[in-house]
Amino acid sequence: MDFYFQNMQEHFFQCPYCWEEISMLLEPSDQSQQYIEDCEVCCRPIQIEFFFQEQLHSFNAQSQEY
Repeated sequence: MDFYFQNMQEHFFQCPYCWEEISMLLEPSDQSQQYIEDCEVCCRPIQIEFFFQEQLHSFNAQSQEY
């Protein structure tokens, strides 16, 4: 289990709802990843998209409101 967390990378960003700075652990991978995770402050759903290319290449956090 420790090995798994050693490979994770903490990324700080601003919640698109409450504007608080929050962080998430991202798993480095050669593939683009996309999922929904709730804000740890306001509990609203955030669409997360990121891509690594040896380091974090792109990151996007969007609200789920349409």
